[in-house]
Amino acid sequence: MARRPTKELLIAAEGEPIRYADGRLSVPDFPIIPFVEGDGVGPDIWRAARRVMDKAVDKSYGTDRHICWTQVYAGEQSLAFFNEWIPQETFDAIRRFRVAIKGPLTTPVGGGFRSANVTLRQVLDLYACVRPVCWVPGVPCPVRQPEKLDVVVFRENTEDVYAGIEFASGSPEADKLAAFLRSELGQTIREGSAIGIKPISRYATQRLMRMAVEYALERRRHSITLMHKGNIMKYTEGAFKEWGYELAAAEYPALTVTEHQVLEEHGGQMPPGRILIKDRIADAMFQQVLLRPEEYSVIVTPNLNGDYISDALAAQVGGIGIAPGANIGDGIALFEATHGSAPKYAGQDKVNPSSLILSGRMMLEYMGWKEAADLILKGLKSAIAQKIVTYDLERQMEGATLVKCSEFAQAVVDCM
Repeated sequence: MARRPTKELLIAAEGEPIRYADGRLSVPDFPIIPFVEGDGVGPDIWRAARRVMDKAVDKSYGTDRHICWTQVYAGEQSLAFFNEWIPQETFDAIRRFRVAIKGPLTTPVGGGFRSANVTLRQVLDLYACVRPVCWVPGVPCPVRQPEKLDVVVFRENTEDVYAGIEFASGSPEADKLAAFLRSELGQTIREGSAIGIKPISRYATQRLMRMAVEYALERRRHSITLMHKGNIMKYTEGAFKEWGYELAAAEYPALTVTEHQVLEEHGGQMPPGRILIKDRIADAMFQQVLLRPEEYSVIVTPNLNGDYISDALAAQVGGIGIAPGANIGDGIALFEATHGSAPKYAGQDKVNPSSLILSGRMMLEYMGWKEAADLILKGLKSAIAQKIVTYDLERQMEGATLVKCSEFAQAVVDCM
């Protein structure tokens, strides 16, 4: 009989924690990294992704470096074992070891527990959801020129309607708040309304913008676009836009330039060595990334808009099944599959593990292990170029070889 898991960590003797000081990570050669398998297809894709990551590290560094994995729990697996969605030990482990990775977690729709994903982000203050989106050659997609899209979304992770300040229709809290809004603030609220509150702060907006600017400078990205609905929500999303511009002007005046400055101060010519700071209304942004994708490099957005735009962008280059993601704070990061748990495919060794594999690549890059990260991308691109793919891509590709989730991982390893 299999041993019932415990909350205590099982750590390899040679493992050491990643440390963080003066704004920099210090990564040992044998870092301890917690992982959450995830719900539904999580165990399948985790085994595949781990095989790829371990082999990339081994091929890049031999015996000089190795990841010491340690399992922690969240989601349905945790609920079954410990009767809680996320044990305190999981939060403690991620804080202690600084870098972690997880598979998809089930989010109930409607009543009940809100979301293990959102809870992890908020409790650990992982304020930036970072999602790079670009095309892997050979992946079927609905647009004619997918190679023109190469964008990184920085989505604020802790505020907006995702803060979870909402009250059910007919609840005492909703009725009390509605009465206050009517009597004290003169607002019209229909009887029986459910009510949600949308906080957006200068503090959260500007730390997100700061991370995005630093990323753009480091990666030589040409522009940052603040995506917002400030024409309607003037004091929340409109303020988000203004605070983003304010941060860039105050902290990076010699390294950034606005569209207005390009026209008024530089004769319409983009000055060399600068990052262009601009903004777009959210609904127009969806059109722009389809019609003129090459004009967008980094997108900075409030929480809800970021959720929408990152999935829409992923659809342009093949879907969220091949889109990586990370939740990053100050000195702590949790990398994740961006898709759902797909319970109907659980245990079938069927689904595409590319999202988690590429999130693992992001993790290695974040740790400074660039050689291993590059090897993963090389292997994945080569496997897809040879049309060795899982069912989701095979059904769209003529002459493709259908493989299982685990077999795709092996193909990626063989192509490194």
